[in-house]
Amino acid sequence: MLAKSPMKASDRPSLSQQARRLGHDRRVSRYEDRPNVPVLWFSPAAWVKLNWLAHVGQTEIGGFGVTLDPDELLVTEFHLLNQKCTSISVAFEDEAVADYFEKMVDAGRKPEQFARIWLHTHPGDSPMPSTTDEATFARVFGSCDWAIMFILSRTGKTYARLRFRAGPGGQLLVPVGVRWDLPIGEIDDDVWGDEYADTVEDLDLFKSDRLEWWDEPTVKDA
Repeated sequence: MLAKSPMKASDRPSLSQQARRLGHDRRVSRYEDRPNVPVLWFSPAAWVKLNWLAHVGQTEIGGFGVTLDPDELLVTEFHLLNQKCTSISVAFEDEAVADYFEKMVDAGRKPEQFARIWLHTHPGDSPMPSTTDEATFARVFGSCDWAIMFILSRTGKTYARLRFRAGPGGQLLVPVGVRWDLPIGEIDDDVWGDEYADTVEDLDLFKSDRLEWWDEPTVKDA
């Protein structure tokens, strides 16, 4: 069998074309010629993992995205933490958040690399933040120099907002894209399935009168 000739860089579709072809955020194309507008990028493996986990159960799930260079805003890893979830909320366990921070610091990473991009999913069609999402983002990340709230709906729609404190401070919606030009990375749904089973507790399966876990879904102050 003849080997295929490598595709020349000039022949490759642009990142926005790749995103449109695969149904990902069409907003990227509108920002392509505006280099000062940040874009939240995902590596292929991080994007596939997040989407796969979003469809395992019927609840929201949440975690942190890791970016090795905050200036690039490229999410290369998605980490689930021990959490109690419903179809409308995610509550991280405090001990799990502390363990995650300790593990990342021991690995030589800084908080701006592992604790500034909050990722979670919505099991419905809409990725728009709920009042609980807004309250959590303001309370937990309001004192950070910068932070991003990203939401992925079950239908693949996305929402991403950057909050920053530089100057007078402010917030802006940012486009989302996938760096399909990068190596795919490790794809292992068996490992992801084990991670989900070990970390996600579906409270919708155990509805009772004990509503305290649902009263104030939180993530630890970053």
